[in-house]
Amino acid sequence: MTHARTRPRRVSMDELRARLGHPDDMLKALKSGDRVDEHVHRFIAHSPYLSMATSDAAGRADCSPRGDQPGFVKVLDERTLAIPDRPGNKMADSFHNLAENDGIGLLFLVPGVAEVLRVNGSAYATDEPDVLARMRVDGRDAQFALIVEVEQVFFHCGRALLRSRLWDPDSQALAQEIPSPGEIAASQAGLDIDPAVLERELQAGYRRLY
Repeated sequence: MTHARTRPRRVSMDELRARLGHPDDMLKALKSGDRVDEHVHRFIAHSPYLSMATSDAAGRADCSPRGDQPGFVKVLDERTLAIPDRPGNKMADSFHNLAENDGIGLLFLVPGVAEVLRVNGSAYATDEPDVLARMRVDGRDAQFALIVEVEQVFFHCGRALLRSRLWDPDSQALAQEIPSPGEIAASQAGLDIDPAVLERELQAGYRRLY
């Protein structure tokens, strides 16, 4: 049995603004940063994780995770960041998008800190040896790096992380409710394979971090 697709009512920007009101001048000023100052630099140096948003030429959006040891993202100067590209699934979705549309948005997290750092700008891939050498881990350079040209940078208040209780150890109990990656992959791909076998293969891949 099929069901007709339900599309909820679209609210216009004028309606949204009429109900939400307008931000005060202080908040506008906090969002006006366009360079990496000492506070932004310190946050990036302590961040082991970021989410990266890109979109293709048609505006189709994608958001992917990036993570490594704290400080894996390098500040080249007050308007330039470099993000290493480590071995992954080889889909290169972000690279494809940036080749068509160089706009990028980054969201940096630091464990235990409620506030997040947002960086917006443009980006492109590089294999510049001097840049890659700065990202060397266990004697191995990254194969590529993303150069981010910073246009806007600001700290976002901690309401979302506080509401989600993301850093609360008790929240980790939710992991018990999620099937293993092997079970999920076998189901979604329709594979006739023991999920435990697939799980071992996935875990072996995770161990090959670099």
